[in-house]
Amino acid sequence: MPSAIPEEALESRKQAVQSHWQQEACGTRGVAEEDRKAFFEQIEQERYMWEPYIPLFAQFESGRGKSVLEVGVGAGTDFVNWVRHGAEATGVDLTERGVMLTRERLSLEGLSATVIQADAEALPFADASFDLVYSYGVLHHSPHTVRAVSEVHRVLKPGGTARVMVYHLHSWAVWMVWAMNCAAQGRPWKSPRWAAYHHLESPGTKTYTREEALTLFSSFSKVEARSQLCSGDLLSFRRSAKYSSGLHALAWEYYPRRLVQLAGNRFGLALMIEAQK
Repeated sequence: MPSAIPEEALESRKQAVQSHWQQEACGTRGVAEEDRKAFFEQIEQERYMWEPYIPLFAQFESGRGKSVLEVGVGAGTDFVNWVRHGAEATGVDLTERGVMLTRERLSLEGLSATVIQADAEALPFADASFDLVYSYGVLHHSPHTVRAVSEVHRVLKPGGTARVMVYHLHSWAVWMVWAMNCAAQGRPWKSPRWAAYHHLESPGTKTYTREEALTLFSSFSKVEARSQLCSGDLLSFRRSAKYSSGLHALAWEYYPRRLVQLAGNRFGLALMIEAQK
């Protein structure tokens, strides 16, 4: 991953990230959209079936009566759970699609909350506005992740909590991306970090060691980070067109999921961070 990128290149990268997630909001792949209520129900069912640890990490019930900001609402699955549990919730997303899906979801359930299009690197809120900031699998896609984390810190009230998931470098998922896009393509000298940056989801995806994540959140008074095995490590998600080659089909068919599970969470893709301001 480049250590220094010109600001104009970062802006171009951000537009590419926005375009990627505008075309496919997280969790919507392969779900029939005709019956809107069934559409959202299936997204939620599959999200928590494939990643049952998300509610445990988010602790939706802890938001009751508190001001909660979710950065990167996607299809709105986690966000609607904050609202259901009585949080005074505000959601932002870089894409218009994420905002519209989440607003539609709220409307279908007769719920009300603020959801707006905004950039994680320049949140449109005053300092010390929220008791809790939540962001799951989002900030590593932002071209200037350091700036986004700084914004999370800024909008949190003193003593407030941030719960953020970013991608873990030392993970089965990243090694698989490296194997498919580097080793199998005759360029094994490329690093796993490079492979993730260029080939994992939207352009420029960053990955972190646990120590790097702790440094990323060093402005907070207390930080804890742990890795979690997830659907990306187990190849238990629907393949997109990006992963439609015969080589990918073989990987999905013969991947040693049981062995990966037995190895536990140490090499999980999800790096769960809880930080207190």
